[in-house]
Amino acid sequence: MTEKNALELNDLSVAYRVGGRNRAVLRNVSLRIGRGEAYGLVGESGCGKSTAALSVVRYLPRNGSITGGSIALDGQDVMKLDPEALRRARAESVSMVYQDPGKALNPSLRIGRQLTEIFELAGISGKAAADKAIAMLNLVRISDPASVMQRYPHQLSGGMQQRVAIAMALANDPSMLILDEPTTGLDATVEAEVLDLIGQLRRELSASILFISHNLAVVSNMCDRVGVLYAGMLVEEGSTKDVFNDPRHPYTVALLRCLPRGGQRKDQGRLDTIPGFLPAIGTNIVGCAFADRCALATERCRSEPPPLYELADGEGGVRLSRCHYHDKAQSLPRATPAEIPAAAPKQAPPVLQVEGLNKTYASHGRPLRAVKDVSVSLRPGETLGLVGESGSGKTTFARLLLGLVQPDEGGSIELEGKQLAPRLASRSEDQVKAVQIVFQNPDSALNRSHSIRHILSRALKRLGGLTGKTLDTRLEELVRSVRLTDRHLAVKPRQLSGGLKQRVAIARAFAGDPRIVVCDEPTSALDVSVQAAILNLLADLQSKQDVSYIFISHDLGVVRYLSDKIAVLYLGRIMEFGPSEAVFSGPHHPYTEALLSAVPKLDRTERSRIRLDGEIPSAANPPKGCVFHTRCPRKIGAICETQEPELAEAEPGHTIRCHIPFEELARLQKPKAVEPA
Repeated sequence: MTEKNALELNDLSVAYRVGGRNRAVLRNVSLRIGRGEAYGLVGESGCGKSTAALSVVRYLPRNGSITGGSIALDGQDVMKLDPEALRRARAESVSMVYQDPGKALNPSLRIGRQLTEIFELAGISGKAAADKAIAMLNLVRISDPASVMQRYPHQLSGGMQQRVAIAMALANDPSMLILDEPTTGLDATVEAEVLDLIGQLRRELSASILFISHNLAVVSNMCDRVGVLYAGMLVEEGSTKDVFNDPRHPYTVALLRCLPRGGQRKDQGRLDTIPGFLPAIGTNIVGCAFADRCALATERCRSEPPPLYELADGEGGVRLSRCHYHDKAQSLPRATPAEIPAAAPKQAPPVLQVEGLNKTYASHGRPLRAVKDVSVSLRPGETLGLVGESGSGKTTFARLLLGLVQPDEGGSIELEGKQLAPRLASRSEDQVKAVQIVFQNPDSALNRSHSIRHILSRALKRLGGLTGKTLDTRLEELVRSVRLTDRHLAVKPRQLSGGLKQRVAIARAFAGDPRIVVCDEPTSALDVSVQAAILNLLADLQSKQDVSYIFISHDLGVVRYLSDKIAVLYLGRIMEFGPSEAVFSGPHHPYTEALLSAVPKLDRTERSRIRLDGEIPSAANPPKGCVFHTRCPRKIGAICETQEPELAEAEPGHTIRCHIPFEELARLQKPKAVEPA
């Protein structure tokens, strides 16, 4: 007798009721996940990934409905379950981990209460429930679980919150685990820990996994098979190795080309992008849904819907492609020219000079040193990448530059050779417009009640002092420079996609012709296709206007692509600083080495990940000696515990704060030259 699949979707169609009519979101999607199998679902935002997951547990919003097909969970038809049977299935068979654990956890309840509640529903109470809760926290590698049980969610880091969410999801020993972007926004080290944990638990509990993500490298490392969704349709499916190494649908080819792979840098060519946009939900699709964005499309593609063609995979199995010309998919022409403008030599004096910058906060009566003795310089047209885990001081450093917080006495920030006032309120108009910022979340940064024209015009008035026809002319130039059109000016932010909103945020930052733009995780929540377009845009604007960037990101592949220099921060201190290629190619500081080893690679090559013990210490009570010694895998002895190393030059322009000599680091790390995918 054939064993039942953990999950089966058969011709599943889902619609949302908007404006008085049903608008299709999923269109006849069929997929199967076997027992103990991990299946990845990828595609741009709006393609229907999360809708598929919510359909499995019948958590669709009120205006959502399943209009066709069926869902089988452990052989049970989910649509035929009565309320009690559905409750039991959610409690016993399937669990879901969401992207934002902060929203999934109840902020008013302690962690212990939220965990024990799950066991109480299963008839276990008192000390037995508490013991089981502690055992679950141990399972997800949370140290001192008894202490964590007494904390509220806001008292935990993002990585700890996500581990608690996973512990809650696994508390009922589910046979099916749904993970919806579980690592988006996490540091590289925390992401690697969470992924290792999921892999370990999958092996121990034999759970099946539906893994939804726009991070293709993560899916490559986690999943056995992958399905590519586009406009609510499955356009390609097969083993992860075959789909990512030999894609047979132009959309999959285009997604993979958007990634900065093999250490690609901005001076080596622009990233490829995908032209146009996803069809709006409910669009009546005739022919191939991807035809309008595909350079291989013919008249046949626009008139004849392609079926799912069955192709042989590399191991004699079956893979699927919804393309008439699947054999030509990899000959898809580039949508974005690779050529780049010739870069002028950067010999000008520094536009930014920071010396001995410190910032101390008061924390429960104790000093908390968020930034300690940071010194950096940046020339016109250069990008300084800031990397490090959450709590390392990256955002505090950015706020100091912007004047949003005041530094301690003694340090200095110079802009084009002149002292920059420490507080924003004390800066001149020229100084304010010279240093601007692009935030991670454009939804929070843009006023949703105003049109794009109003938002950008206001910035031009305030930062550029423009009025009348001069303002209108500059507005047109600004809109064209970020590749928006006049029709975008009339709409409000809520009517734009995430990528378009980020373009508006970038346009606003450039309204006053800034000298420095701080980019704080500007692409972390974006699809790879939109991310590529934004990175190209930032590189082109830099080339044309000679603007400098402070670029903060936990995606080291993106940092490497855009940055000329890298500063690696830990507990507010620079642990390594130097040219991008020197920092990435090594030898590195042991902390940099650990960060790079945690980056998932798209080609699934075996890598030796360096695990850091414990959480990053509190800046209110930093370790004595080298602040990294409590987690350092290359600690050499008592000197690390008692004496803080100097930031010493390892080679011209490349400095490392470590007691281990540079030559010894080179010997220890050879031949590990880790490159982000």
